[in-house]
Amino acid sequence: MKPLMLHGHERAITQIKYNREGDLLFSSAKDHSPNVWYSLNGERLGTFNGHSGAVWTLDIDWQTRFFMSGAADFTLRIWDCSTGTQLGNIVTRSSVRTCAFSYSGNMAVFTTDKAMGHPCEIFVVDTRNIDSSFSDNDPIMRIPISDSKVTSILWGALDETILTGHEDGTVKIWDLQSGKELAKAREHTNSVNDMQMNKDQSMFITASKDNTARLFDANNLMALKVYKTERPVNSAAISPILDHVVLGGGQEAMDVTTTSTRIGKFDSRFFHLVFEEEFGRVKGHFGPINSVAFHPDGKSYSSGGEDGYVRVHTFDQSYYEFNFDY
Repeated sequence: MKPLMLHGHERAITQIKYNREGDLLFSSAKDHSPNVWYSLNGERLGTFNGHSGAVWTLDIDWQTRFFMSGAADFTLRIWDCSTGTQLGNIVTRSSVRTCAFSYSGNMAVFTTDKAMGHPCEIFVVDTRNIDSSFSDNDPIMRIPISDSKVTSILWGALDETILTGHEDGTVKIWDLQSGKELAKAREHTNSVNDMQMNKDQSMFITASKDNTARLFDANNLMALKVYKTERPVNSAAISPILDHVVLGGGQEAMDVTTTSTRIGKFDSRFFHLVFEEEFGRVKGHFGPINSVAFHPDGKSYSSGGEDGYVRVHTFDQSYYEFNFDY
């Protein structure tokens, strides 16, 4: 399985994401232009130009009409996917760390960092009509976070709740009607870097700096499984067709130069969802992996690393034939 190497970024990749059909792959990096690629052959479709800071987060809506990106230039921008033109721009008071479209695409949530005297806040905005007045509209909801800042975010079932992962390792569920916290779980001991749903949105996986990834029930935050590694986990994804999870990570980027590449362990690691057992590794990146994503058909996966490359791997036949004995 020879991967496609997508080199459209000069700086470290921050997040990659497929659209729902899986024909497009979106990537953002610490340079200023998110890219969109054809996932089949790795051809670059285009870039979204306009940000003037590192782009931390991105999301695509269900119909692949709108693309949303949040950056360190204190803006959240919404773009037209087919043309790459900017439709809306919300100016915030600090860096936009996470963003997500709701399942219906009618709403979007984003969070800002705690910085320069401004608290970390969760904003929910209406994205049904995005035009020049979009930036002036008041958010539907605004939740200030007094304790640890939000580092990852997901929508809960039926667009009624929001799941957040925090810098201190807690995961919380927020009620969208009241803006109150419904439940919280403190399983991780360090920052939750990434959260991703499984296909039917009943469970989600968290990737944490405490060297573990954990599987939670999306309704009540019950901790189901834990996948242990010996390096910080930056991203984790659940296969849509098999009981597999992939973990991407590696030691912190700033420690990389002081150790040999072998020690860095910059490989994607495949674990069995149920048995919590590692059964495969894929090498390739020259730095920590910052984001992993499964293709919606489960036949390939992608990883984006600190080296600025996105690698798209298509699975061999042997991957499907592999079975655990039980």
